[in-house]
Amino acid sequence: MDKKITKDVEKTTSKTTSKPVRRTPRFSGQKTAPALKISFLGGVGEIGKNMMALEYGNDMIIIDAGLTFPSEDMPGIDMIIPDSNYLLQNKDRIKGLLVTHGHEDHIGAIPYLLQNINVPIYATRLSCALIENKLKEHKKIKAKLVSIKPKQTIKLGVFSIEFVKVTHSIGGAVGFAITTPAGVYFHTGDFKVDYTPIDGEGMDLARLSEINKKGVLLLTADSTNAERPGFSISEAKVGKTIDAIFSQHKQKRIIVATFASNIYRVQQLLNIAEKYGRKIAFSGRSMINVCETASKLGDLKFNKENVIDITRVDKYPDGEICILSTGTQGEARSALTRMAEGDFNKIEIGENDLIILSSSAIPGNEKAINNVINLLYKKGAEVIYESLAEVHTSGHAYQEELKTLHALLKPKFFIPCHGEYRHLKAHANLAESMGVPKQNIVVPDLGDQITITKNTIKKTGVVPFGSLLIDGIGVSEMGSTVLRDRMQLSEEGVCVVVISISSATGALTSKPDIITRGFIYNNSNEVNTIEDAKNIVINTISQSDFKSQDWSLIKSNIRKNLTGFFAREIKCRPMVIPVILETK
Repeated sequence: MDKKITKDVEKTTSKTTSKPVRRTPRFSGQKTAPALKISFLGGVGEIGKNMMALEYGNDMIIIDAGLTFPSEDMPGIDMIIPDSNYLLQNKDRIKGLLVTHGHEDHIGAIPYLLQNINVPIYATRLSCALIENKLKEHKKIKAKLVSIKPKQTIKLGVFSIEFVKVTHSIGGAVGFAITTPAGVYFHTGDFKVDYTPIDGEGMDLARLSEINKKGVLLLTADSTNAERPGFSISEAKVGKTIDAIFSQHKQKRIIVATFASNIYRVQQLLNIAEKYGRKIAFSGRSMINVCETASKLGDLKFNKENVIDITRVDKYPDGEICILSTGTQGEARSALTRMAEGDFNKIEIGENDLIILSSSAIPGNEKAINNVINLLYKKGAEVIYESLAEVHTSGHAYQEELKTLHALLKPKFFIPCHGEYRHLKAHANLAESMGVPKQNIVVPDLGDQITITKNTIKKTGVVPFGSLLIDGIGVSEMGSTVLRDRMQLSEEGVCVVVISISSATGALTSKPDIITRGFIYNNSNEVNTIEDAKNIVINTISQSDFKSQDWSLIKSNIRKNLTGFFAREIKCRPMVIPVILETK
């Protein structure tokens, strides 16, 4: 890993409140008994970026370390991860990192966390393999990955953790039944209740019922779909829908875009393609990497002789080809987007193509997805997506599934997590309807530290929290100068002013040059505007005190005067960059 990243991470400072939470003192000399504490560093009030810390006395464990993706107002940013400053402050207390499953919003921040907190990671076999894939890009990090299985129990400090099988849209998903000195705490991770799972191994509901017999002090649970009534569609039903589509379009080339990590969906697609005698081609780096990894572990089973390279699809009739692609969210450089834009040299979309978008829109991506669909239609393709047919199902529990969870565990205290605030509030209301007293429910915000004893639950402070922006090898805080500059450049443009000044007299040796990008359209009025801007620069220099030769002050005055001029004349505030060249 580049040393620059490590230094940047160390330099970043987290958002804090006026009441910072102090580190938990050691057992010796404590006047009050230690309590169970949960700190939310990500994943509440937002989608993704999941991370939380669990502590009791002098022991701490981390649950998940995920990322989220940037919005349109973050140009050039690759990903967003939780600020782990609170964990750095307590690194000597951390016993390990528990991973619920291998989705990016739960493992994406692990390489950055491990730079300064290299603790053992406990995850199922597939999750470990996906984490290893991520760490290949960070060669200097030597992680200790411990593969665990459902029903296995490990001991980390005062915590005894049992891994419980849950159903999600990726294999190897688990929840945690954590026995603490205060009582039993259960964390679901992302889950749904699917009674016809593709791998034949549903959520271990029987074990949940057994855990309830011990008495569950606290439950934290996935709230992503807490607003949705009823039950989510079974993954098997999605397979039947897609099978029917294949049977009705035997002469067309079929391209299916889905999440690469949705192993169960990919398995069904591979089975269906083989059933109808179609060769399979993978498109997109993440699709190829995940399928290779899952295949090596035996979590994805298919006839490798049925797989062809994407460059060979034109050697087969359209009706004998199925392409599995990335690009479900309209990502700018994804395989499907490039196909839609005609910028994918291996595939040219035409009237004999059927595209299935086997996915749902992540909030904020709707516009990009609709744009891709429109471009595909313009090329003559037929497009089937979620609102037209049951070609996708969520991996997150709907209300009736959440009720099943609550009925089985019957927790004394409840904290909703994994979702925007409206999702958390909906889940809190559902928990109350299932018998949890309102005073026993806490809806958390980012940074909240919640303390739980055998008889009480309450917010007791705020720990350092925030977001870090990853841009190539750089790491910065949310609201950084770089991001503000990028936003100004993208919205307002840039004006570079080149000035030659005599070092002897302070006089201009030539007329200023003004170079503009992104806000001048070169019509006659704006050409005059540039001439007026040059005169403002000349007047600014003539009024400056040359004796001090304070070039920074002169640049500041030029920047101030030109910014005000452009705002008045053309209602625009470009970034003004003065460049002074000294001549003899």
